[in-house]
Order: sequence, then C-alpha cells, then structure tokens
Amino acid sequence: MKMTFIMPGVGRKPGEPYVNSWKMEPLALAALAALTPADVEVQFVDDRLEPISYDEPTDAVAINVETYTARRAYMIASRFRRRGVPVILGGYHPTLVPDEAMRYAESIVEGEAEAVWPCVIEDLRAGRLQRRYRAEAGPPAVVRACRSLFAGRQYLPVTLIEAGRGCRFACEFCSVAEFYCHKAVARPVQDVVEEIESIGSRSVFFVDDNVVADPARAGQLFAALRPAGIRWYSQASITMADDPRLLALMQKSGCGGVLVGFESLSTATLAAMGKGWNRALRDYEESVRRIRDAGIAIYATFIFGYDGDDADAFERTVEFAIRQKFHMAAFNHLVPFPGTPLYRRLQQEGRLRFDPWWLDPQFRFGDIAFHPRNMSADELAERCFKARNAFYRFGSILSRAMNLKSNCRDLRSAAIYFWLNFFSGSEMQKRQGLPLGTGFPGDEDDGQTAGPVPMDTLQEHSA
Repeated sequence: MKMTFIMPGVGRKPGEPYVNSWKMEPLALAALAALTPADVEVQFVDDRLEPISYDEPTDAVAINVETYTARRAYMIASRFRRRGVPVILGGYHPTLVPDEAMRYAESIVEGEAEAVWPCVIEDLRAGRLQRRYRAEAGPPAVVRACRSLFAGRQYLPVTLIEAGRGCRFACEFCSVAEFYCHKAVARPVQDVVEEIESIGSRSVFFVDDNVVADPARAGQLFAALRPAGIRWYSQASITMADDPRLLALMQKSGCGGVLVGFESLSTATLAAMGKGWNRALRDYEESVRRIRDAGIAIYATFIFGYDGDDADAFERTVEFAIRQKFHMAAFNHLVPFPGTPLYRRLQQEGRLRFDPWWLDPQFRFGDIAFHPRNMSADELAERCFKARNAFYRFGSILSRAMNLKSNCRDLRSAAIYFWLNFFSGSEMQKRQGLPLGTGFPGDEDDGQTAGPVPMDTLQEHSA
C-alpha cells in the first residue's frame, strides 16, 4: 500500500513565490509518517515548496488542514477524489468543523491523530475506511517525527520540537484551546532531550502553545536542556515573569527568546477576551523588565478589533512596543476561527461579513471577516497594517536595537535581530492581500473546477 501525505499551502499571489515565513517543517505529518508501518510506502508532498503530481499512483491521500489552508486542502482533495483516490483529512480545522470537512473527503480524523492512525491504516488495508475517527481523551502517544520527510526541502533554518501540547486557558478567540478541550499535556523530559540530541540541531523552536504552562515541569525541562548547548525559542505566557527562578533556568538553558501574547493594553478588552489574568496581578512594564533583564528577547503579539478598541488603541500600542524595545511584534486583527466562542458570538450577533470566510473566493489574507463596533472593517485592516509598518520602519529597528540585554547582547544576537526585523517587514508586505487556495503550479491543468467540490457534487458528475 502507498500513502501520500500532503501539506497544503495558504495561497500565492500571481507570479510570486510562496511566503518564506510560512515555510516551517510540517511536524504533525512527520509524526504520522513515523507511525505508519514499514511495509507501507510513504510519499510526502509539500504544496508550499513543490508541485503536486495528481496522476502519480497512490492508494490514499492524507492532508493536514488548518483554517487558512482549508480552501486549498479541499481543492487538492477534490482533484484526487475525481481520480478515485480516497482522501483523509485531519488537523485543527476538520476537528472544529467536522461536518464541513466530511463533505470533501472519504474520512476525517478528529482530535490528536496519533492515537487512531494505526487503526486508520488497518481499515484502509481491509477496505473498510470509516467516515470519522475520533481520538479518545487522554495523554497523546509519544511520537518522534520521521524527519527524513524534510530531507532536500528548504524550510526555515530552525528545528521544530514538541515538548508539550494544549492550553488550559480559555481565551475567546483561541482555536487551540478548543481543539485540546482546555487541557495541556507534556512529553517526558528525557524523551524530549534525547530527540534533540538525536537530531543534532543547535537551533530549536518548541512548538508548545505555552512552554511554561506547568512551571515545575518547565523547570525540569530547562535544567535538562542546559548540557545540550542549544539555542531555543518558544511561546510562553507572561506569567513566567512572576518566577525569577524559572527565568534564570530559561536563560541558562539557552533560551534566546519567546513569543508572548500581550494581546491588549486595555484591561477591559483583556477581560472580554477571557484573558483578564494577563494583567490582573501584574504590570506589563515590570514583567517586560524582568524578562529582558534575564536576557530573553520578546516577540510580542497584539490583537485589535474587540468592541472596546478605538482608533487611539493602535498608536498607544505601537508606542508601547517600541518603548519596550521588543525584539519583534505582531499587530493582528481579530480573526473569528470556526469552533471558537468568538465565532459563535459574532455569528449569533449577525456580524460576520463572510460566512465561512475561509472558503469565500473573494476573501484575502488581511481582510476582516466581521463588522467591528468602533470603525469599519477596512479601517481596522488599514490601521493594523500601518501599525506593522510603523514598528518595522528603520528608525524603530535602530531604536529597539539599543536593548543590549536581550536583542543585541553580542554580535550573533545582533545579526539575528537585524535579519529577522528586515525579513519580517518584507514578509508582511508579501502576505497582505494574498488570495486563499490559488496561485499554485499545476492549477492551470485543472480544467474541471476552479475551487473545492463537495462529495455529493462529484458523485452527481460521476453518475
């Protein structure tokens, strides 16, 4: 039997290459490849880097689907299914909108696929593939990714490692919390360290949604990482600033920087998000000082579009981000991801502009999918874009470089700082206005459809 794994892209602007910042190792598919029996031939195609050969023989296709790649994933699935190849969809998006995903595939996998993948393979062999597979609640299987899938492909020069997954918080906008049912689990520390040693990479990004979710366990991990001599990065909640011992362990273990979701400077907006704890017992500036003094760079993220946000919120936030000399920052508009409390609320209030926005052929990356309260959708998009431009202008980059404790503490960190800031500013321009699902090599060969085709439509055409 032959199984083809596919990582779909978001989209491309006509005549332009795929956005470089989105070229990360597809860790989820590599984990499933590791669980696939040795007597099953595995083929991997990364739609972001190479054309898909739809005519090449295969017994089944498995596609990892995120909301921004859903339209493209369904288009790919439609082309394979027209040729009689069964398609299996899994990932965040099919889990959050299973009824939609089932319209474009023979089978979907809901939840953490590692637990059910052996059963999927067994059912394929026996010709009894089920319509839905659902992983039971509980700790996920510890799986080391089959990294041979990445060979010969030009991904960003950082190794992705999973030390834990999930999040216990309940932010209204977050699809991660919904996917993991507000739970967080961790891999054994020794297994994480052994995997890092087996790879031999000196630069690691832990894909954990919150690497400090369990401070005691995080401390054990950081202590164990110290002998490895790596430089590592991850995502972490601002709560780490409350624990000086934890910050010290992070720094000594090789932490170069973390992404921190500040989201808003307004306590009222944070409360509306369900993230009031972000500032409930702490001051942002003091927390930033503690993290910076520990030598840890901060990639700060902010979200705009909540009902309390006005035009002044953008200027205040950009000024704060530059004054705090953040290594990098993202000024994002609110995105109503399906399956989240935010999406359900906006849908009930009749405020969605596109429903579903991820399948609308007119939707572009950077568009606003809902009607804000205090400004138009176009104004929200424009102000977010201007905020990014202001933060990544040359004067801001030079000003923030003066953070010698974390941004530019030595020549190596300074080189990384300047490269990432100029790279991020350029990538921001490339992403804005990008169409979802189209612009890939080989699309012009698909003469039957310009978009995804549901199963019932394909069956009618076949009949």
